[in-house]
Amino acid sequence: MGASCLHIVSVFSIFLVFSVPWAASHSPTENFLNCLSYRQNPSYPIRPAIYTPYDSSFSNVLNSYIRNRRFMTGTTPKPLVIITALHESHVQATVICARDHMLELKTRSGGHDYEGQSYVSNSQFVLLDLFNLRSITFDNESQTAWVQAGSTLGELYHGIANNSKILAFPAGVCPTIGTGGHFSGGGYGNLMRKYGLAVDNIIDAHLVDVNGSILDRKSMGEDLFWAIRGGGGASFGVILQWRIKLVAVPETVTYFKVGRTIEEGATGIVHRWTHIAHKLPEELFIRVQPQVVPAGDHKTVNVSFIALYLGSAEQLLPLLRQSFPELGLRPEDCQEMSWVESTLLWAGFPSGTPVSSLLNRTGTPVYAKFKSDYVRKYITKKGLNQIWRKMIEVEKVIMQWNPYGKIMSRIPETATPFPHRSGVKFLIQYIVVWFEDGYEASEKHEGLVRSLYEFMTPFVTKFPRESYLNYRDLEIGNTTDAYRTYSGARVYGKKYFKDNFERLVTVKSTVDPGDFFRNQQSVPTYMWWHPDPNDKN
Repeated sequence: MGASCLHIVSVFSIFLVFSVPWAASHSPTENFLNCLSYRQNPSYPIRPAIYTPYDSSFSNVLNSYIRNRRFMTGTTPKPLVIITALHESHVQATVICARDHMLELKTRSGGHDYEGQSYVSNSQFVLLDLFNLRSITFDNESQTAWVQAGSTLGELYHGIANNSKILAFPAGVCPTIGTGGHFSGGGYGNLMRKYGLAVDNIIDAHLVDVNGSILDRKSMGEDLFWAIRGGGGASFGVILQWRIKLVAVPETVTYFKVGRTIEEGATGIVHRWTHIAHKLPEELFIRVQPQVVPAGDHKTVNVSFIALYLGSAEQLLPLLRQSFPELGLRPEDCQEMSWVESTLLWAGFPSGTPVSSLLNRTGTPVYAKFKSDYVRKYITKKGLNQIWRKMIEVEKVIMQWNPYGKIMSRIPETATPFPHRSGVKFLIQYIVVWFEDGYEASEKHEGLVRSLYEFMTPFVTKFPRESYLNYRDLEIGNTTDAYRTYSGARVYGKKYFKDNFERLVTVKSTVDPGDFFRNQQSVPTYMWWHPDPNDKN
């Protein structure tokens, strides 16, 4: 009863604000809400989409799509207002009113931003949550689909499977990730060696720009369309939906996951993998996942080899006997299934999980910190043994090594802002997860992943040390509202985008010269170009 009364009070307070448009007020929240009342499309009232801290549902709405408990603490900054857009006109009004009242805008589609940049700011801000905008429309004749930005990968994969048994889409393996942010940062998955990234298969988009206009590919122009496909859409506007080109897969694919410890010869197998994984047929993707496990009275490293093959086990086994005999893959290690069923296993679900589980948008948030690296040179057995010893020392950090090659090597670095193409052997993701509350636990675990990351310096790319935008890491460089410089942004910009960074800055300066769409690692404008006292260049 109490919660219901609080909601009535909240709605009544919003009604009072809306009933006196542009009333004089010193409250940023009231000014913003008055603006929404004035700007809304009468056919699509925005009031049902508004949540303020006075609403009993405010915390539930805010926390429902926070995946990382690092950003669920009592000291985490909260938005002044949450807009859970029910129609594209709500997005337009929110952009205009946040801009006009100098409030920072955060846009969230799935909540998987590793540093909370889609829903946290140290400035006064409004959260635009797109989870209600999640329709997916298929065109079977052209084998394309329009995917709204609030859709998850799981919803997309489920929808594809309902329409066809021989179509798929090359994107990530976590089904709760939102397509809005995932696609705009590149979007890789286990089909990338054959079909490239998600951004390589996007053929149109709808975006709300800083003026509140809805643009498609033609009206936004090729420069902006280029920028949002790998440069991070949040730097340029609000992505409403993507038009994607679906790709062909066989009715039967093969999955396997086998493990080998150091004592079982993992070092030699991984050494061979580093030499051949990027050269294997494009239908085969084998991830390497080393992690520390107990082994009697000591600890060792177990390496999981996790694979998707676009074909039958009967085809896969002789292929690996010839090209990767060190793995020792057996027929009983292989599972044949449809492509959509394989997405469940890659997401960590047990065999036999119903495909409808892909529609589950929720999950249990944990404390976590992530980092990334790219590898362009071979690692010796001596180097691998050094890595294993360091992993045992830090113990709790998992790594995932994801092979590149094939079409990824043929697409030019400048085709999209995502530059990590030719010459890359594999991508590393560093993962540490913990469950203890408190500052000391966070410092301890973040220190562990930082220690392993620093140790890996000799083995990974240099000048710049490349990173993957969707594995956002503020420790590689960031800016703040209090001090924003081009040279500061260039530090992280070169790591994420290499030489594409300058073109992104040019696009940003053209379409959002006032730098309304920003975060701690956004693409800067040339207006940021002023002396940095710490810049030695």
